[in-house]
Amino acid sequence: MGKNSLFAFALTVTLIELTPGPNMGYLAVLAASAGRRAGLAATAGVAFGLFGVGIASSLGLAAIVAASNPRYEALRWVARSTLLWLAWQGWRDAPQEITKPVEATAHTKFFFRGLITNLLNPKAGVFYLSIFPTFIDQARPLLPQIAILLTVYVTIATAIHTAVVISANAIRSSIEKQANTMLIRRIMSVLLAVIAIWLFYTTRRTYS
Repeated sequence: MGKNSLFAFALTVTLIELTPGPNMGYLAVLAASAGRRAGLAATAGVAFGLFGVGIASSLGLAAIVAASNPRYEALRWVARSTLLWLAWQGWRDAPQEITKPVEATAHTKFFFRGLITNLLNPKAGVFYLSIFPTFIDQARPLLPQIAILLTVYVTIATAIHTAVVISANAIRSSIEKQANTMLIRRIMSVLLAVIAIWLFYTTRRTYS
């Protein structure tokens, strides 16, 4: 793979990842409500999820899903339902007052939430199938190129997600000092629900 092609791919991915989306919104909400460690745990889960979908795409599984409208729609509904469930759980469990930081043992659930929501996100598979072929040199071995592109993509995405988490956590203390914690966390739960609806809307297909 040429250096120019790899640079163009990295620039394209950076611009795409800087555009607000479900992962960015979820991680910002989580970090601002549950803290930096919870956000970073979810970020790690998102990274593994992106790797998983990328590997599945390289094996052709994403192509099968993309070519099957029922399977694609099933994944859309599962992904949306998962985010809505997380939003409802955040609304229901919002404390009446400021609580202690989330315990380290609870971070595992945030990791798996980030992992599962990305493994069930059909848009990630479609992204790999639509973007990767543009930067692949057909005259060179395919798998090494896919491995490089996947590594670059996940690295850039994780760096941006980490920055989002750190930034959101930085304003957490000021938010908690200015308003009731329950109100803030319920507002964030509503925002997460909006993200779920936005994801469901943007991944829809038009059938003739």
